Amino acid sequence: MIRLSEKDWEQLENKGITKETVVGQIETFKEGIPFVRLEKAAVIGDGISKFSEDQQTRLVRYFEENGKALRLLKFVPASGAASRMFKALFNFLDTYDPDHESLEDYLERTKDIDLKKFSEGLKDLPFYDLVRNRIAEKANIKGKEIYVFVKEMMSENTLNYGFYPKGLLPFHNYGEYVATPFEEHLTEAANYAKTGSTANLHFTISPQHEEMFNKEFSSVKERVSVETNTSFQVGYSYQKPSTDTIAVDMENNPFRNTDGSLLFRPGGHGALIENLNEQDADIIFIKNIDNVVVPEVLEEVSDSKKTLAGVLLEVQQKAFEYARFLDGDPHEKEKLGEIKDFLTSRLNVRFSDNFSSLDTTGQVRILKDKVNRPIRVCGMVKNEGEPGGGPFWIRDRHDTVSLQIVESAQVDMNDSGQVAIFRNSTHFNPVDLVCGIKDYRGAKYDLLNFIDPKQGFITGKTKEGRELKALELPGLWNGAMAFWNTIFVEVPLSTFNPVKTVNDLLKPSHQVS
Repeated sequence: MIRLSEKDWEQLENKGITKETVVGQIETFKEGIPFVRLEKAAVIGDGISKFSEDQQTRLVRYFEENGKALRLLKFVPASGAASRMFKALFNFLDTYDPDHESLEDYLERTKDIDLKKFSEGLKDLPFYDLVRNRIAEKANIKGKEIYVFVKEMMSENTLNYGFYPKGLLPFHNYGEYVATPFEEHLTEAANYAKTGSTANLHFTISPQHEEMFNKEFSSVKERVSVETNTSFQVGYSYQKPSTDTIAVDMENNPFRNTDGSLLFRPGGHGALIENLNEQDADIIFIKNIDNVVVPEVLEEVSDSKKTLAGVLLEVQQKAFEYARFLDGDPHEKEKLGEIKDFLTSRLNVRFSDNFSSLDTTGQVRILKDKVNRPIRVCGMVKNEGEPGGGPFWIRDRHDTVSLQIVESAQVDMNDSGQVAIFRNSTHFNPVDLVCGIKDYRGAKYDLLNFIDPKQGFITGKTKEGRELKALELPGLWNGAMAFWNTIFVEVPLSTFNPVKTVNDLLKPSHQVS
């Protein structure tokens, strides 16, 4: 049993964390988190749907006709600073001395291919003109041009891009102005996520960045509104302190800071299920902040989103019809079989072998449970070697088989059979979701009831030279949505354009023609 002092209680109270939560998290550290058990990779025809052009056209039209009266929302995780995006540049500033070494010698010595690519593509970066104008004559010092340029970008008393939230960095150069991901998300939302003439967006951000986001919105909204004939409602929320998780030492005792206080750490993007749970919309589009496109690809991206939304609306309409029937007088055996077939074929639900031997009451109870769940339609792109989770059929601890998005960290890489299944995956998850979070009566589901707490992560960290263990909550599109009804659909690779490093901005998909 853990012992908590008066100060500990005060700390828990201030963060909104209960003792039960802390005890549960420490038990998780003690027990460990079991690896996910992969049954097989989801592939086209077995877990992943692929639509012809005609089918996509029909689904787009279905969404456009049936989505008009619905409240649509675009939900964009946008927390944190962009420091990881500039890792190579921070390293360059730390290890290069322009007074004692030429850039050519540095590149030869370090084989720094990231810096080489950056320097060769300098003029194609969206912020090139801005930085160049700021450094003016300083940039002409022979042999120091790149160093001076990078220092202007990254130093705390200059542009300080490493501190910026990724959503507010310059991404696309339109000549007259440079657009941030935040602005591009507005433009995109106007194409597929508006009700009437208004698009609603919600960004999860860090508290210290809210003023910056507000300033950016004020700066761009008029231009984007005129260009898209759309007005915008933008909301923000933060990752809740109550979703932070306790850290423990290597003996699974609460880790304490040097001042004696308990160490809590952010729970990861899975904590955002609480932010999502507070949204009120009929359809919610979810997409990461750095996955934005230039105008040439916008129509294809929009049609892809509308296709996913069309799938959701079609399936949801049928699910609502069956849920309504099950709440009535559901004793037609034939109809129950029809509902089971629908759940199996359209919502990828798997039933236990003894389902058919149950009496009507037992079957109705299970069908009600299976049909009354939030639905997520997830875009999947062909695996081109990008890191990230993928679509799999898994078997959980209750022997239930379901479709899930699984990360490599969840798989036992010492089990050759599991590794073979993981490597057999043909698609991966680009974080492209369309969600239905209401039942047939229009009441919101409590999304916190559909989390699998056994899909979190335990990782090793250090603080002040001491080892500790940290706990990440089940990921937003992994364990946090584990008990949703799930549909995977292949989407074009052109819809996936993340910017993980600064050099990704040099890709054709981020160059405005």
